[in-house]
Amino acid sequence: MAAKHERGFTLIEAMIVVVVLGILAVIAYPAYTNYIIRASREAAKGELLELASLQEKIYLNSGSYATSITAAYNGRSDGGLGKTSGRTNDGKYTLTITPTAGPTQTYTITATPVAGTSQAGDGVITISSDGSRTWGSTTW
Repeated sequence: MAAKHERGFTLIEAMIVVVVLGILAVIAYPAYTNYIIRASREAAKGELLELASLQEKIYLNSGSYATSITAAYNGRSDGGLGKTSGRTNDGKYTLTITPTAGPTQTYTITATPVAGTSQAGDGVITISSDGSRTWGSTTW
């Protein structure tokens, strides 16, 4: 009788595959989470730019800036910027506006990371009527 050759994997081969997959996961997961955080930050910056653009349209229409993020957008300063939830589209940042009254009106729109999300501790993002943009302590 001829010897039978069994087909399949040995326990050692299966363990080597598990170890290799584990090493790949340990390397890939932090990179993936950092990518998600960066992507959400960039999306929030894009939304801030949109809101600043709306503010300039409102200023051209009515001579002053809107003072509310959550009120409905109507193109005038007595309306708002139309973000009814007060958050970014992905819900990871809370949006606020700080207007200043007086002869020279200005505003600052701020995106603050929501606690309990992947963005928590990522830093506050701002854009102002003078064009200045900050993330934490750096300019973007």
